[in-house]
Amino acid sequence: MATTQSGPSQRPPLTRDRAERAVLPVVRWIVIALLVLASVVPFYYMLMLSVRSIQDLLLDPGRLWINPVDISVGAYKQVLRSVSHGGQGFLTLIRNSLLVALGTVVVTLAVSIPGSYAVSRLAFKGRRQVSALFLAVYLFPSVVIAVPLFVIFARAGLSGSLAGLAIVYVAQTIPVAVYMLRQYFDTIPVSLEEAALLDGCGRFGVIRRVSLPLAMPSIMATGLYVCMIAWNEFLFALLFLVQNRDRWTVSLGLAQLSGSIEVPTTVLMAGSVVLTVPIIALFFITERFLVEGLSAGAEKG
Repeated sequence: MATTQSGPSQRPPLTRDRAERAVLPVVRWIVIALLVLASVVPFYYMLMLSVRSIQDLLLDPGRLWINPVDISVGAYKQVLRSVSHGGQGFLTLIRNSLLVALGTVVVTLAVSIPGSYAVSRLAFKGRRQVSALFLAVYLFPSVVIAVPLFVIFARAGLSGSLAGLAIVYVAQTIPVAVYMLRQYFDTIPVSLEEAALLDGCGRFGVIRRVSLPLAMPSIMATGLYVCMIAWNEFLFALLFLVQNRDRWTVSLGLAQLSGSIEVPTTVLMAGSVVLTVPIIALFFITERFLVEGLSAGAEKG
């Protein structure tokens, strides 16, 4: 009687699915780690430079760690102190940037929300071409339209004013805001709005009670994107505000620091930190609302 000999267990063949399951998680964490390092290390080095004394910086400019006892906030005092007291006056610049950024966000969202909803839900001639026309605005470099805009605003008496600069930013950001919000409104089921209409809501009631709560993550993300554009923009701020320093934005103040050989590196780095921190703080503040909005939208959907 023949006996069956049990050989060593055979390994399952290597398939594409097994290879992806084994490799992709490792690659994902490697990519995440590289992106974090690329984002955090420059900001960390900039922060370290801003809290070091200029003498210590000249002795060892490449050091990535500083003794807490040696931390100096003199550069921040010089950056935030008013010009009349020998500083750089960044508090005034921050105020101007906040006014321009908040005004741009409010007006852009007030116009783009109903506009994007109309493009998404209402049927009209040329509806499919609207998004392409909106994005076509960005085919023109800012330099091309800068001079005509300056001439128009100078004749209208808006040159050199924060309101005129905010209008320029609104005109720039509305097209992309409409495009971004329209894509999100398209994902909201029409059946939810139809049910609200059957319950007696008007069109504006449907937008306020159904569409806007579900689109809140996209609205927050769009508002943050618009705020970043208005906060960091330089070309139009330089063109419209260069003659009046009291109305400069933070980007203009930082450009002045970087172009001066008399300004110490520590002061320049402190100005860069002051420019960057508000946007980072705004992102972390709005991140919670973004997550809550996504969860609420998933539950209501």
